Amino acid sequence: MILNTEGNTTIITQENATSIELVKKIEASYPKFKNDNVIVNLSSLNKMTLENIIEFLQISNTHRKAKHSFVIVTDKINVSETPEEIVVVPTLKEAYDIIEMEEMERDLGF
Repeated sequence: MILNTEGNTTIITQENATSIELVKKIEASYPKFKNDNVIVNLSSLNKMTLENIIEFLQISNTHRKAKHSFVIVTDKINVSETPEEIVVVPTLKEAYDIIEMEEMERDLGF
């Protein structure tokens, strides 16, 4: 797991562990970035399933309740199949766009 912070956004990049292992690592190091927006970059993983994405649901819900964005980046899954409660996009650019839109919504009180 590689952590990279840019402003108020932390990018978590995973290169070889399973999604279950990554979720455990994220939970263990959560205090480091609990006040940031989070992008979980899974682009380098060869295979992703809906079950892999759902592993992130609890930590995503926790983070979003704290009024921060939580976005997963992967192009290995059909985004329309993912639950509405979790944000999945195919590119990092789209992840940044989502965070920008969510920050505007929070600023406006939505």
